[in-house]
Amino acid sequence: MVRKYTILHGIFEEKYIIDILKKEIVKTRDGSNTLFVPEFDETYHSTHGAIQESLHVFIRSGLKFKTELNDINVLEVGFGTGLNALLSFIDSEETNRNIKYTSLEAYPLKWDLLSKLNYIDLIFNGKYSAIYKKMHTCHWESFYVLSPYFKLRKQNIKLQNILFDNEFDVVYFDAFAPRVQPELWTEQIFTSMYKALKPGGVLVTYCAKGSVKRALRYVGFELQSIPGPPGKREMSRAIKPQ
Repeated sequence: MVRKYTILHGIFEEKYIIDILKKEIVKTRDGSNTLFVPEFDETYHSTHGAIQESLHVFIRSGLKFKTELNDINVLEVGFGTGLNALLSFIDSEETNRNIKYTSLEAYPLKWDLLSKLNYIDLIFNGKYSAIYKKMHTCHWESFYVLSPYFKLRKQNIKLQNILFDNEFDVVYFDAFAPRVQPELWTEQIFTSMYKALKPGGVLVTYCAKGSVKRALRYVGFELQSIPGPPGKREMSRAIKPQ
């Protein structure tokens, strides 16, 4: 049986989630683009500012939270537009910090669509346009060297099927909201995230929903509710105890 998703405008088969559903490019309040899926009534990034959200939630609250590490392993849940990966790459260039970046994406987006987003125009006037394209067009499943400081591994896999053990320092948990994909915000999923992190590792997410915070605590994380990006009062940072 094909699993169904109940969403705002009806019920759709799983295979339609990315490949079939319409996606619109919309401008957010900081001037950067995001993608909007009308059938989900959901965007890939915050409408209050796509770049601002990614910088605040994942770079400043996650990557830069582990400043004691010069070599850092990052796991991203949801490659999507590649914005989080691009901002992480730029941080590695500015800090000379070695980043091994693994990103999970079950339904990759097509470069023809992503090439129309304006991230490169807004970040350093197009300096990283070739890098952004390589991120989306390079091979999957093994590490691709983008610079002396940054290696990217994209994995075309569902989150429910991962098998990582004490491998990562930071997890960017950037799945669609629980309203859209409730099956990705469960104790079972957060248990796999807990196992994937090294002791002292952190998971950061834009979500501060009560049920999500309870699930994170239940599997063993120490939870910090910290100020959120523009448009959100708070976000969540979960730490795996030493």
